[in-house]
Amino acid sequence: MEFHHLLRRIVQDNSTHAKWLNTLSFMENAGARKISKCEHPVMVTQIQLKHAAEEHRHAYYLKKQIGKIDPELCKTYESRELLAPVATRQYLHSLDIKACRYLQEVFQLTKEDLKYAAYLFVTYAIEVRADELYPVYQEILSEESSKIMVKSIILEEEGHLEEMINQLNEFSENWQLHANKILEIEKELHHQWINAITEEVAQLNYA
Repeated sequence: MEFHHLLRRIVQDNSTHAKWLNTLSFMENAGARKISKCEHPVMVTQIQLKHAAEEHRHAYYLKKQIGKIDPELCKTYESRELLAPVATRQYLHSLDIKACRYLQEVFQLTKEDLKYAAYLFVTYAIEVRADELYPVYQEILSEESSKIMVKSIILEEEGHLEEMINQLNEFSENWQLHANKILEIEKELHHQWINAITEEVAQLNYA
């Protein structure tokens, strides 16, 4: 199922749409927690704090949007309130592990330096993905005259991507070469995630 068509089917069913919003909220929250986990004990930059805070805010914003559909839906991140819960929980975790393995082989880093490198490259990959996903989602929302909006997230994610590129330029002059490897890893994991969601949505019986 093509991504545009998948999102249209999701948005057209309130229960599924609430789960989709909750799934995105879960992933934004997981991303924020991973950014915080990658912080050095003392050498924490303002930009890292900003990113963690904004990802947490995105998680809150998306969760709050569910109330426009039905305030009683998706109050937690329990599996029954997420789309493709297993694939959703594995997505960022697997990306983190595989990226760390690659970065350690290439740069031979200390534990703290590896955490920072993972923050840079994994966050970059996620921001690239967000720059593709959220505009398509917003397009569908607009076409369906939905009360849900993600325009504010789109603007912030664009800013995040620019900030990550600036930090990566400082980290390594060959960062793009290595970032492309991380993007390849992310692409495969994203494909698995979307396939799992597609299978779940395809099983739903729409009126």
